[in-house]
Amino acid sequence: MNLPPNAPALTLYLRRWCHLCDDLLEQLTPLIAPHDVEVREIDIDEHPEFEAPYGEHIPVLCAGERELCRHRLDPQAVQAYLLELRA
Repeated sequence: MNLPPNAPALTLYLRRWCHLCDDLLEQLTPLIAPHDVEVREIDIDEHPEFEAPYGEHIPVLCAGERELCRHRLDPQAVQAYLLELRA
């Protein structure tokens, strides 16, 4: 998907082998598709600086510094964020 350079972004802290991470991303994708939101995936196995804050508490979905959900998708939190973007 080609998004504008200033498109809003979510950050998903994950591990590639994590089935909860796969589930969250699979559920998140259709939810954000109409909103031109980029998802930046950060594999904490490749970025040890994120081991301390996230460790086994993944996946974690953030909008900037704001944590939207942890372990499982919280559709209401994501939808609230998407509504804020339109305001």
